[in-house]
Amino acid sequence: MADASNESGSGQQPSEAEDYLSDRQLAYFRQRLLDWREELMAESRATINAMRSAEREVGDEADHSSQLEIQTLELRTRDRYRKLIGKIDAALARIRDGSYGYCELTGEPIGLGRLEARPIANLSVFAQEKKEQRERRERYEKVNLSLS
Repeated sequence: MADASNESGSGQQPSEAEDYLSDRQLAYFRQRLLDWREELMAESRATINAMRSAEREVGDEADHSSQLEIQTLELRTRDRYRKLIGKIDAALARIRDGSYGYCELTGEPIGLGRLEARPIANLSVFAQEKKEQRERRERYEKVNLSLS
């Protein structure tokens, strides 16, 4: 992600010594999210432009097949970006409503380290692990039911 400067003029990483999610910290994460969103949008625009120009370059059948495969991969990437932009927008909304940085399940602070690593995090590490365990168990049970 790009350099995360913020409105206060300080692009420095938040410190554990500060109050949790001070105005400066929130401004830092808000700017990180905005920068990340803009990067994804720019990459999406570049993908669209590349696909449009590739449509005009028609070669033999093998070239056409290769081009279709590349476009399929690029469309999957764009779809992942679209979903990620939705998560970024949700994180920005949480900053606005004051719930950013707190676990949606437990209400506990997520922690600066986790937010630095994943600024769109909405669950604490503990809650995320529990969610993933539940999902694995459900997938396992679904597979076992389909085999019976």
